Amino acid sequence: MGNTESVVVQKRLARFRPEERPVVEGVFGRLQGVVSVSVSSEPSFCLRQASMCSLAPDSMIGRLHRCMCSIDPGPTAAPAASGKTGGVSLVIFLADALRGTAEERAPLVMAMSRSGAQAATVVTREQVVEFLQDLISAVVQILVHRGRLQGWKPERMGDCSTGVKLLAEQMCSELKPGDEGCCDTSCLEDWIFRVPHVSLYLEMLVAEGLNVSLSGRPAPTLLPPCRETPWTELRCLLHLPTLMFLAPQLPDGCGAPLRLVFSTQLHGESFSRMVSGLTKRGPTLLLVKDSQGNVFGGFASHSWEVKPQFQGDSRCFLFTVSPRLRVYTATGYNQHFMYLNQNQQTMPNGLGMGGQHGYFGLWLDSDFGRGHSRARPRCTTYGSPQLSGEEEFTLDSVEVWAVGKPPEPEEGRKKKSVLDADPEVQAMMEMTGKTLHSQGLREPEEDQDQ
Repeated sequence: MGNTESVVVQKRLARFRPEERPVVEGVFGRLQGVVSVSVSSEPSFCLRQASMCSLAPDSMIGRLHRCMCSIDPGPTAAPAASGKTGGVSLVIFLADALRGTAEERAPLVMAMSRSGAQAATVVTREQVVEFLQDLISAVVQILVHRGRLQGWKPERMGDCSTGVKLLAEQMCSELKPGDEGCCDTSCLEDWIFRVPHVSLYLEMLVAEGLNVSLSGRPAPTLLPPCRETPWTELRCLLHLPTLMFLAPQLPDGCGAPLRLVFSTQLHGESFSRMVSGLTKRGPTLLLVKDSQGNVFGGFASHSWEVKPQFQGDSRCFLFTVSPRLRVYTATGYNQHFMYLNQNQQTMPNGLGMGGQHGYFGLWLDSDFGRGHSRARPRCTTYGSPQLSGEEEFTLDSVEVWAVGKPPEPEEGRKKKSVLDADPEVQAMMEMTGKTLHSQGLREPEEDQDQ
C-alpha cells in the first residue's frame, strides 16, 4: 500500500487494541482466501454471501456489500472495480461500523438505506424503515443461529416478521426528516446518536457476520432469561423483536429473568387467579390483548398488594405493542402508578395503572373480561394515549410475567395495627383530605434480630 493508504488504514486501526488489529486486518484476507490485507483484489459478493448466509437475509448482505463498495479509500488508493471492495475500504468500513462515532456511521446507514446502486445524498423515511427491517431480521437470525434465545421459543411467540415491522417503525419514529420528508447525513447522525440500538444492532451484525472477535467485547445480551414457562401450552403475546425493545426499559434491563405467573390460556379467565399470580411476586409485566387485536400493558415496579390505595413508584410505565410499539413513563403529575382492589363495597374493584378512579390509563375490572383505557387526550400519570382499540374494551387474553428473582418469603406475619383493620375506611379518609393523626401511634414492630 502507498503512504496515504497506510495513514488511512493506521488511523482506523488505532481505534482497536494491539491484539485486535490482526483480527481486523485478517477479515479481508479470510474472505479472499489469503492472509494479508491487499488493495489489488476483492472478495466477491458471492464469497461474502457464503460467509454470512446463515446469519443475515440476502437483502441485508446486499446492503452491506453496496455500503463497502461506496466507501472512498482515499485519493491515492488503487481504485476497486465497479461493485468491488478494496482492502482499505474494508478496514474503513470495519472501523466505522464497530468503533465509529454517530457522524462516521451516518454515511454507512445512508449507503445501506439506498435503493440498488443509487448515489443520492438523501434517503426517505420509508427507505430507512426497510433498512431497519433487514437489520433487525438479521439480529434475530443471529440470536437463533447462535443459540442466544435465553430460553425463549420463537415458534411459540407472536409472528416474528410482524415484530420486526413494529420495532423498525418504533426506532424510525425518532427520525426527524427535513421539510420534504427526506433524511441527509446530518439527520441520520442525529438519529443514530439518539437511538443507540441502531449502532448496537449494526455492530452485532458486522462482528458476527464477518467473524470479528474483539477482546473485551462480549456479545450483547438482547433478551432477558426466560424461566419456568410451560411453552408447550402457551402462545406468548410478545414477539422476539418487541421483547428486545421492552427488556431494556426494565430497571435491570436484560439481566432480570422473566417467569410466567398467569395466563388466561393456562389458568382461565379468573380475576382471583390473576391476583394470586400478581401478589408477592416482585415486579411484574402485565400484557393484555383486547378483542380488536390491540396488545398493550404495564410494568409494575413493586409487588402488587390488594388494598384500596395507590401504590408503586415512578419506575412503573405503560406500553403498547400493537398496532404501535411505544413506552410511556411517569410524568410526575401524580403518584397513581398502581392500584389493585378486590371485594370492597365503596372503592373500585379491579386492577388499574395511571389516571384516577373511573378514569384509568389501563383498567381491568374484577368482573373479569372487561376493562377500559381512558385518556382525553393523555393519561395524567404516564402521558399515554388510549391503549386499547376502543375506550371500553373486551379482553381476549392476559399474561403476567414476574420480573427478576422471586422475593424472599416473609419469615413471620407483621402485627396489624387497628389502622389496618379497615383499609377501605382509611382510603376514604385520605381521599377526603382527613389527617390520620394516629399513624404515628402505630405499635412498634418486634426486632427480628432479637
